[in-house]
Amino acid sequence: MKRSIKQKLTVWITLLMLLSVALALGILASVSNSVIMEHTETQLEHTLRKKLPEISKENGKLAFAKGFSFLENGVYTIVYDKKGALLAGQIPLSFPDGVAFENGITRTVKGYHVMDFRLPFGWEDGVWVRGVTPVVDTDDMMDAFRRVALVLLPLVGLVSGAGAYLLARATVRPIERIISAAEAIGEGRDLSRRIGLPAGQDEISRMSAAFDRMFARLETSFETEKQFTSDASHELRTPVAVILAQCEESRTHAMTEEEYQKAFAVVERQAKRMSRMIGQLLQMTRLEQGTQQAVFEQADLTALVEVLCAEQPASKKDIHIQTDLQAEVEAWFDVTLMSRLLQNLLNNAVRYGRPEGHIWVTLRKNGDEITLAVRDDGIGIPKDQLDQIWRRFYQVDHARGPKSGTGLGLPMVQQIAAIHGGQMTVDSIEGAGSCFTLRFPAARQI
Repeated sequence: MKRSIKQKLTVWITLLMLLSVALALGILASVSNSVIMEHTETQLEHTLRKKLPEISKENGKLAFAKGFSFLENGVYTIVYDKKGALLAGQIPLSFPDGVAFENGITRTVKGYHVMDFRLPFGWEDGVWVRGVTPVVDTDDMMDAFRRVALVLLPLVGLVSGAGAYLLARATVRPIERIISAAEAIGEGRDLSRRIGLPAGQDEISRMSAAFDRMFARLETSFETEKQFTSDASHELRTPVAVILAQCEESRTHAMTEEEYQKAFAVVERQAKRMSRMIGQLLQMTRLEQGTQQAVFEQADLTALVEVLCAEQPASKKDIHIQTDLQAEVEAWFDVTLMSRLLQNLLNNAVRYGRPEGHIWVTLRKNGDEITLAVRDDGIGIPKDQLDQIWRRFYQVDHARGPKSGTGLGLPMVQQIAAIHGGQMTVDSIEGAGSCFTLRFPAARQI
C-alpha cells in the first residue's frame, strides 16, 4: 500500500525518536555502570590511603590510631605480615585465599576490588595493608533502567508520533496547496489561481514562489493566445468578407477585363492587409511570450534615424520630413525593433498628415536618457481618444481619413518602447497635429 509523505514523515520521525531515546538510555546505563565502578575504586584507594598513617609499630607490636576502624565506607582494611600471614582485620567470607600482593595497583578479584600497599617499618620489617570492597552489583540498576524504558519508550512513541504528525501536516499543507493549484490549472478551470504562501527563505516558500511565477507565465501565455485568437478572428473577418464578396461579385457581374482587374486589385489589397495584420500580430505575440527575444547592441541611433527618414517613400501628399538630430547618439537597443518603432511613427505621420505638410523628427540625449520625437502638422487626435490609441485594432473615427491601417502600429510602438525600458507619450491638438515621443535609457538595463 502506497503511503503519503505525511504518513512516511510521521513513521520515520517516530522511529527516529524511539531509536534516539533507546540509544540514550543504553548509553546512560553504560556510563552509569562505568561511573559506579570508577567511584568504587576511587573510594577504595582514598579510604586505604587514609588508613596507612594510622598504622604503626610500637615496641615490636602493631599499633593503631584511636578510633581506627577496619570497615569504613564499605572498605575492609586487612593487615598481613611480609609473608602473607593475617595480622589484623577481617577478611570477607567469600574473598578467596592466597591472592598475591601488588603494591599500589587496583584490580578485581572474584567480585571484589582489591588494592595493596607495602607499609615498611624498617629495613627488614614491614607489613602489607590490603583494602577490599565488593564490586557493586549493577543488575538492580539495569532492572531499573529496563523498567524506565518500558514506561518511557511507549510514552515517547506516543508524544513523538503526535508531534511528528502535526509537523508533517504543517510541512505538507503548502505542498497540498501547490498540488491543488496545479490541478486546477491543469484542468483549465482557473488560470488566475495562485498558491499565495507568505514570502520566506525556506525551500517550500521558494518552491511556492517559483510555482506562482510559472502560473503567472502560463496565464499570460494563455491570455496572449486567447487575445491573438480573438483579435485575428475579429479583424480578419472584414477582409475575408470583402474578398469573398468581391469574388462573388466578379463571378456574377464582371464582364470585361477592366472589371476583373479591379476585382483582383481589391482582393490583392485585402490579402496584403491580412498578411500585414497577421505578421504584426505574430510578432507582438512572440515578444509578449518571450519566444522572440530582443537582441540589444551598442549602436549609433543617429545614423539609424537618418537612414530611415531618408528611405521613407514619397507620399502623394508631398509631405516633407525634416530632421534635427544630435550627432552620434550612442545607445543600447535592438536595431530591428527600433527601426519598426520609428517606421510605424513615420507611417502614421504620413497617413494623417496634411498635403504638402511637414514631419519633424528630433533626437536628443540628455544625460542617461534619450528622447526621440516624431511631430506632424496633420489633422490631430481628439482629446477624448488619446488614451484609446494604444489599444489593439483601435482606430480614430473615420473623419480622420480612410481606414487604411491595421490598428496595430501604435500598440506595437508601445510594446517596443517597454522592451527598451522606455515610455511613449503623445501630445495632440485636433486640427493642428500630433507629437509622439519616446524616452528610454541609453545604457543597458540589467
